[in-house]
Amino acid sequence: MHKDWVAILDFGSQYTYLIARRVRECGIYSEILPYKIDAQKLLSRKPSAIILSGGPAGVMARKSPMCDKDIFNISIPVLGICYGAQLMAKVLGGKVTKARAREYGKAILKIKSSNSLFKGLGKEEAVWMSHGDKITALPPGFKIIGSTNNARIAVMGDRARRFYGVQFHPEVVHTPKGKRILRNFLFDIARCRSSWNMRSFVQSTIQMLRDRIGTEKVLCALSGGVDSSVLALLLHKAVGNNLRAIFIDNGLLRKNEVNLVKKRFKNYYRINLKVVNAQDIFLRGLKGIKNPEAKRKIIGRLFIRVFEREAKKLGRIKFLAQGTLYPDVIESRSPWGGPSATIKTHHNVGGLPPHLKFELIEPLKELFKDEARAVGRELGLPDDIILRQPFPGPGLAVRVIGTITKERLNLLRQADWILIDEIKKAKLYRKLWQSFCVLLPIKTVGVMGDKRTYENAVAIRAVTSEDAMTAHWAKLPYEVLERVSSRIINEVKGINRVLYDISSKPPSTIEWE
Repeated sequence: MHKDWVAILDFGSQYTYLIARRVRECGIYSEILPYKIDAQKLLSRKPSAIILSGGPAGVMARKSPMCDKDIFNISIPVLGICYGAQLMAKVLGGKVTKARAREYGKAILKIKSSNSLFKGLGKEEAVWMSHGDKITALPPGFKIIGSTNNARIAVMGDRARRFYGVQFHPEVVHTPKGKRILRNFLFDIARCRSSWNMRSFVQSTIQMLRDRIGTEKVLCALSGGVDSSVLALLLHKAVGNNLRAIFIDNGLLRKNEVNLVKKRFKNYYRINLKVVNAQDIFLRGLKGIKNPEAKRKIIGRLFIRVFEREAKKLGRIKFLAQGTLYPDVIESRSPWGGPSATIKTHHNVGGLPPHLKFELIEPLKELFKDEARAVGRELGLPDDIILRQPFPGPGLAVRVIGTITKERLNLLRQADWILIDEIKKAKLYRKLWQSFCVLLPIKTVGVMGDKRTYENAVAIRAVTSEDAMTAHWAKLPYEVLERVSSRIINEVKGINRVLYDISSKPPSTIEWE
């Protein structure tokens, strides 16, 4: 249990995860919870503060999401953001009405009170609005703290009960002083103490792993990526030789990946590592499969099947460890089993068969990606591991669009190697969240050496991001793109066209499948 932590009740905002990140950046642990969590159940976990997120619904709608009203009776500071502020006003006796015009985008907040929420800020600050309803009458005990031209009650507060509502989004970068506002709420109003950092996380997690695993053995899925590398070293420090790390060569990996992993983890870190060649098993299982969700679930099932088989060879093993991160959990399913649509099943959190014979351990599942990298630094991992770009659990299976064959995988593998080589030469690798090639399920006409060709096309995907929840397409220099295209077409026999993906997330995802 964290000393001080903040509960974020999620009403469906696309920015909810950002609230969690901003709170953690202040050195305080935060957790996203279902909006309808029972107040007494929440109280038993002793949060230091509660934040009500925004959301797409209007509070006046008949089936708008409603929190347990006793949230406001458990003597814990509450900050409502956008929908959360309007819900607070409605529940506590104020009035919310449909706005004549939706307020969206930049607005100037005129601060009417030097309340501690705005300590250190000017009389006017730029904020980011995104709402269709507005608070038109204050609940008893509240005062107006800030206004905009379109919202007389843009910020309200009840100082005695430590309840505050803001109709703008302090968590987004478009509100320049938003993090300062959140810090004021957390430290001055809720009196939180900063205790969340990766050093304390490493210490407490190692102890937790020792306590839970004891003298049992734990099986670790090592892929060589950031998450599994951090996981493997964390487990190695916790249980030493009781870790059995297995690297499965599923035929869906990057070029030279097998040799790299063996050299790094078996020879250098002296981790008890077994490399399993399972290429044929995965290629047979994926034969003729085009649907991306089907690919992911098949890979997930085969992954566990191979692990179960290898575990039997190693003797009795009780635990299976996976490098699931918080964004994987958020994106794969609604944390409370609600109506949120699944975007895609993540390999680490979906597709596990019901007869799983291991107890699952996911020590990184409360971390964002940048936090996992920070854990790696605490563990002494070098930058070439920590700063490695993410690679999907299903590997190249979700980058070969359509059916998967050994030949198509090899084409993609070569093209991707060239792309990364040029990205690194241009000193862009660490500036990008991800950069990779996608093999398209089409062939196009070309001319090479005065001869007509009819060969494959690849798309280049390069994005910038903080944690993969949102991403912007990277504006790579034309000369880099030109070199990549020229090399791929000339060096990879079977590809005659290269395209560049200029879509961001949302509305697109980073991976194509």
